[in-house]
Amino acid sequence: MKNDTTTITTEIEQITNDFRMAFGSLSDEQLNWKPRPNSWSIAQCLDHLIKSNDEVKPAIDAKINGSKNSFWEQWSPLTGFFGNFLKNGLASDKRKFKAPSKDIVPPSEIDPGIIDRFTENQTIVINDISAMADLDWDKTVITSPFLGLMTYRLRDGVGILIEHEKRHFRQAKRVTETEGFPS
Repeated sequence: MKNDTTTITTEIEQITNDFRMAFGSLSDEQLNWKPRPNSWSIAQCLDHLIKSNDEVKPAIDAKINGSKNSFWEQWSPLTGFFGNFLKNGLASDKRKFKAPSKDIVPPSEIDPGIIDRFTENQTIVINDISAMADLDWDKTVITSPFLGLMTYRLRDGVGILIEHEKRHFRQAKRVTETEGFPS
């Protein structure tokens, strides 16, 4: 099956535009405001997405540069399960997920310019999607940088990335709709 990178990159561009339109004119105070002490601000959602994309990038780069599936990636009986589990779980807000690594948990206060940094990171993601166009997304498997046992097909990995970004967009929107959000 040919990879429809045009549709995928258009979707990522739309997600980026949605973030810019919804949050681009907010003040630093608004971007860093949290509804509760243990919840995330809009800026933290963005920082988390950047860090998550950065953590996965080496595995993607390896595949782009011709790295073959490892023994575990080739033979893991759980590849399809993990890909579907993550993609479907992220598409629904019913299930809470905890960040799988402290490396992608954002600090409490995020510096100004997070929207621009997110946009720059999305450009990198789009370039990687385009660079993966000729790979077999159904046979190319990547290992999660967060849990080495977890593998998923590249096609599922792209779906996970998109659902992850949409999930945190919805989360960030809920922050703006919370009573007490600074005007």
